[in-house]
Amino acid sequence: MHFSGAAGDAILTSVLVFLLIDMLDTSGTLTAVAYQGKLLDENGRLKNARRALTSDAVGTMIGAALGTSPVTAYIESAAGIQAGGRSGLTAVVVGVLFLLSLVLSPLAGTVPAYATAPALVFVAALMAKGLKDIDWDDMTEAAPALLTALAIPFTYSIATGIGIGFIAYVAIKLVSGRWRDVNVAVAVIALAFVAKIAWGS
Repeated sequence: MHFSGAAGDAILTSVLVFLLIDMLDTSGTLTAVAYQGKLLDENGRLKNARRALTSDAVGTMIGAALGTSPVTAYIESAAGIQAGGRSGLTAVVVGVLFLLSLVLSPLAGTVPAYATAPALVFVAALMAKGLKDIDWDDMTEAAPALLTALAIPFTYSIATGIGIGFIAYVAIKLVSGRWRDVNVAVAVIALAFVAKIAWGS
């Protein structure tokens, strides 16, 4: 927990990269899970998004301080929503079951990784339902969305896939002469991901 060398360029770059990845990963996951649970408003926005993102950020910081992997939202939550779970009680029950499973971890370790593939395919099928809401008549909207949907599994990262989608969205809008459609925040995120790719971070 010491901060010697924290002002170095490498640390600043790492903080920026982790910030973007965690923010995009979380926002993408929350939006997809909220869509599955029909928790989006009529404009397709997540209700109480600030609370959800704040909770995720606090969990991530506490997890980092305790030396765990990020305590964040996971796309597998869609399976719980599909089964009828829509409140925080579902997460509490899952957490308690995980605690109870600690004594069974040696047994769980005998299950090969490929045995969990069907669950991931099921989650992917749930997430694919959102593709029908893409405006397929507007290629400047459809192409980046499709590229994002393909990039996520091929890069094994929600954040990287979304980052590629941001870059494609901005590039396609600029090339097609529709730069006014590009939000400043979207442009900044796209540039940050271009820098990340260029520096190989």
